[in-house]
Amino acid sequence: MNTQPLKKNISSYIIQTHEEEIKRIAMELHEGVGQSLYSLFTGMQLIEKAIEQPAMKSYAGDMNQLLEKTIQEIRLLALELHPPSLTTLGLVSAMKSYINLYTSTYGIEVGVENLGVESQISDRDSITLFRVCQEALVNIARYADTTKASIIFKWKKSRLLIMIKDSGKGFEVETAMNKLSGLAAMSERMHLIGGKCIIYSKIDEGTSIEISLPLY
Repeated sequence: MNTQPLKKNISSYIIQTHEEEIKRIAMELHEGVGQSLYSLFTGMQLIEKAIEQPAMKSYAGDMNQLLEKTIQEIRLLALELHPPSLTTLGLVSAMKSYINLYTSTYGIEVGVENLGVESQISDRDSITLFRVCQEALVNIARYADTTKASIIFKWKKSRLLIMIKDSGKGFEVETAMNKLSGLAAMSERMHLIGGKCIIYSKIDEGTSIEISLPLY
């Protein structure tokens, strides 16, 4: 009895359910908590203007700055969890938004090329590709010891190919696959949507990750 299709369906269901929960939390952070904090921020601004006592006015100003910083952190967290533009504007726009956040966080510049005509793909495939690219970029930040990377999207009639490269310190792929669950998870995620994830890397020569997905 072949249990692989059943296992694949169960894994796909678990990941999809997990993604739905992440999306709900991201929306709640952005639309709920974020909006409430923004209302407090605008109220504090009015109070600060009305205060005449210098010490209290300075204190209110400090509170405003703290609220503004917290609002920005909430927005960035929501974007990292699930970018709203993934559904409305597509994968490439969502990745560009994420890369802006990534560069400001890790100080790594990422060149982006988008070749060919972008096709419409399902929400499930979009979020899977986004997560795999996100994991690849986070791995570069954690382990590659480099300040530059690149990501190229190649849209063809029957296939989308994504290449993520860096010129960092590289690693032994087989050893890393056994140690780093993130790399194995990338391959597993792509397998569940009928795609592939191939990792090339050599010590001191950088890493290249090729992600491919059939387009119908």
